[in-house]
Amino acid sequence: MRTSEIHRRWLDFFAKKDHEIVPSTSLVSSDPSILFTIAGMVPFIPYIVGTEKAPYSRAVSVQKCIRTNDIENVGRTTRHGTFFQMAGNFSFGDYFKTGAIDFSWEFLTSPQDQGGLGFDPERLWFTVWEQDEESYRHVTEVIGLDPQRVVRLPREEIFWDTGQPGPAGPCGEWHYDRGAEYGPDAVTGTVPEWPGDEKAEDRYIEIWNLVFDQYLRGEGTGKDYPLLGELDQKSIDTGLGVERVAYLLQGVDNMYEIDQIFPVIEKAQELSGRVYGADGEDDVHLRIIGDHVRSALMLVADGVRPGNEGRGYVLRRLIRRAVRSMRLLGYTERSMPALLPISQSMMVDSYPGLEADFARISEIVYGEEEAFRRTLETGTTLFDGVASAVKKEGGRVLPGEDAFRLHDTYGFPIDLTMEMAGEVGLQVDADAFRSAMQEQRERARADAAAKKAGHTDTAIYNRLLSQRGGEVPFFGYTEDTVATTVESVLVDGALVDSVQAPAQVEVVLASTPFYAEAGGQLADQGQISLTGGGLVEVDDVQKPVRGLIVHRGRLVEGALSQGASAIATIDVERRGAIARAHTATHMVHQSLREELGGSATQAGSENSPGRMRFDFRYGQAVPKSALEQIEGRVNTLLQDELSVTDQQMSLDEATALGAQALFGEKYGDIVRVVSIGGDWSRELCGGTHVDSTGAIGTVQLMGEASIGSGVRRVDALVGLSAYRHQAKEHALVSQLSELLKVGAAEELPERVRSLTQKMKDMEKQLATLRGQQLQAEAGKLVETATDVDGVRLLAHDAGEDVGAGDLRTLALDLRSRLGEDRPVTVAVAGHEDGRAALVIATNAAARDRGLAAGAILRGAAEAMGGRGGGKPDMAQGGGGEPARIPSALTSVREAIAAAASA
Repeated sequence: MRTSEIHRRWLDFFAKKDHEIVPSTSLVSSDPSILFTIAGMVPFIPYIVGTEKAPYSRAVSVQKCIRTNDIENVGRTTRHGTFFQMAGNFSFGDYFKTGAIDFSWEFLTSPQDQGGLGFDPERLWFTVWEQDEESYRHVTEVIGLDPQRVVRLPREEIFWDTGQPGPAGPCGEWHYDRGAEYGPDAVTGTVPEWPGDEKAEDRYIEIWNLVFDQYLRGEGTGKDYPLLGELDQKSIDTGLGVERVAYLLQGVDNMYEIDQIFPVIEKAQELSGRVYGADGEDDVHLRIIGDHVRSALMLVADGVRPGNEGRGYVLRRLIRRAVRSMRLLGYTERSMPALLPISQSMMVDSYPGLEADFARISEIVYGEEEAFRRTLETGTTLFDGVASAVKKEGGRVLPGEDAFRLHDTYGFPIDLTMEMAGEVGLQVDADAFRSAMQEQRERARADAAAKKAGHTDTAIYNRLLSQRGGEVPFFGYTEDTVATTVESVLVDGALVDSVQAPAQVEVVLASTPFYAEAGGQLADQGQISLTGGGLVEVDDVQKPVRGLIVHRGRLVEGALSQGASAIATIDVERRGAIARAHTATHMVHQSLREELGGSATQAGSENSPGRMRFDFRYGQAVPKSALEQIEGRVNTLLQDELSVTDQQMSLDEATALGAQALFGEKYGDIVRVVSIGGDWSRELCGGTHVDSTGAIGTVQLMGEASIGSGVRRVDALVGLSAYRHQAKEHALVSQLSELLKVGAAEELPERVRSLTQKMKDMEKQLATLRGQQLQAEAGKLVETATDVDGVRLLAHDAGEDVGAGDLRTLALDLRSRLGEDRPVTVAVAGHEDGRAALVIATNAAARDRGLAAGAILRGAAEAMGGRGGGKPDMAQGGGGEPARIPSALTSVREAIAAAASA
């Protein structure tokens, strides 16, 4: 059963039980205390703890999750992965323990043709709190589970709580017994050590945890806290591991071999020439690749971008670990363009949005790989040299200074250096590394200030400010053109008396209308016309030291000299476009606070001609509906022609009025407060603005995304830029309407949905027809059965476009038709999308002869170039090459003959 089918069945099952289907929330957690959504119940925590009233009494979801705290174990165990899907059903004051247990038992054990998972009831175990008599009795007396397969545990092993006073309760956990070949028998009864050890955990797989939120807990640490009584409203939250269920139902050994991950591993095998299963360390790297490529795909899809901190750092680490694993397997070319599309194709059935967004996703991932490939080319050589030198001298610690050099010069993350050091038996001096990092940060801050000054030595600017006896007067709030005097001229950072064109120059004027870049607003551009015909084209304006305005540009005509008279004129069109963007930024800021609350505080901005960017602190993605509300609010106020005014006042007065301060700005005793609509928006701001909101025209929000831990970014087009974009969108909608033959643009979504549904229906019809065709052929196939040492063997290659599900159905049908009067083995194979699949079924008489389907399949799957496993009566394998199917069927015949001779 495909993983996407488990996903679909889960939602369908609980929808029929009157549960509200709640779509998966983003991997970017709405809880500001955690980076990612780490469990299926996270979006429902407010309803469980009672801070919000649930909008429904029953809910069901399949939640995307990311956990990276055990990233070093990925690929080394059967259970550790970074991205996973947690299926959950929830009750808020509705059904409780017995209802949750009944639902879980029904879904787990109902036949697959009736919508269930079809697990063998005799393989299921249940763990329960030793004092939870209600659950114990229901499982043993109503469900009918053998008490020997119900394990009672103490509170410290099977209790859930939030870690602080509030709801808490016992759990009931379903485990699946994979059989003696996976580990020792469980010890039954009330035993704290259940299941005992890691090997036993490989046998008894926990697949579903039912949490009974029953009690109110008091103060305490760990599990040492009192239960103060039962909750007035009890809740149920559960979690079924979709990947765990998938590898059990697909007959493979672990989560890396399921249909949503293993195709990436297969491609990695093809690229590298390594064979999965042949070498333990190679297998680890192949599993890392399969897991991390999928995780990177899903993180980028939810708006995360590679970065140096927070979520971006986690994503960067995942991509780089996958790329490095490919290199350790011997493949040094670009690998993501070959691997990422396969992962997308495996996940798109469950997450259709991946298809439309794949161009953006792939651009980000491929770019990160390319950057890291350049890093590895040079950095790995340096690391090898340093590590060899340390080991040659008998050392065990790689110096922190060398680790810092790898980071600072070659872009090696410290965790990668530590990982590589561990692989060669070394440790890294982390304290020395952190010390070097701190020194580098201090240097970077000083360098950044110097670069803004345009010269590494700011002393000259301080001297100019001191000589003139105060700040350069700025008249740009009211004037576009100012008659002034050239006070100072600098060329290459040095003062000069005069200079002839052409030349790059810095000019200090006695007064100016030019706005120097500050507070997120870009600098003005324009011209300085000189007496005698000289002309300076001003490209940038900065304040290298507070109070001194420096105009940077090109002397394109005549001469420029100290003391010359000049006319300073700004580019009015550019200034107007920036002013519209700046006022729009204030309006978006205030509208965000109205919609999201006061915690949405500014963290930075940029106002450029026709475009604005606003960064703000907020712990979760902003819903699309909220962005629409914000955009609508802003544009409504534009039409209201709100006045935009400014006042000079003391900082204390501004604070008392509730004026918002801009991120990163330092303010003096007297500040400028810009108000929109009287008291609707008030901010401390030194920038330029329009006189009324009507001058802005229109504002169009282009999107919202995370740019770091707890920081979001909104981009918007303003004025004519917004109009032009809307005109392009209108033209595109018109073209689509014409192509899809709809009368009005409003009909487009429904038309697209209709076409998409038709495609899905056709795919289902084709699948049904294929199944019917196979069933029709079953009668003729029975006649092809041959005798192999007293065993009736039916081996058949069903050909192309036949999936594992169809093969299972066919195998069971053929086994039934061949009867039970003598030993029967059925082996049917086929291939779909270039992947071979093989199903083997045996009847009871064959099993009495020692012919177990799982044992036969392992050899046959290996002959096919794939893997697989299963039960004695039914086994399934896949992943091999279609051309090797005949070899696999021959292997089945040989296995039967070998069993007979033995």
